[in-house]
Amino acid sequence: MKYWFHPRCGTCKKAAALLKELGITPESFDLTLAPIPASALNDMMQRAAVSERKWFNTSGQSYREGGWSDRLTTMTRDEVIAALAADGMLVKRPVLDTGTVVLVGLNEDAWRAALGAGSEKGHA
Repeated sequence: MKYWFHPRCGTCKKAAALLKELGITPESFDLTLAPIPASALNDMMQRAAVSERKWFNTSGQSYREGGWSDRLTTMTRDEVIAALAADGMLVKRPVLDTGTVVLVGLNEDAWRAALGAGSEKGHA
């Protein structure tokens, strides 16, 4: 299992706490130091239940300064993968690859379901 995160991201901290709660210790990668390789992105995009556009951190500085909102409309899949692989700050985080399922962003219920933990109402 592989987990990509940003160390100062509040959502990533919540995801890390969830993984710890569930007793899961994935191989972890700081997106600022180790962006997701293009070959892994290609594979994960095929298994993720989100569109290519959803892989972008639309609230991030790299996204805004790079004009990605306009550029994405005409980009090929290979161009999208190359952009995300080149700049980890463009990637919506956290990303968890269970080997079967790929989760982009934190939806706690989806993460619990994918990790076989079920949903627990009222659980922080």
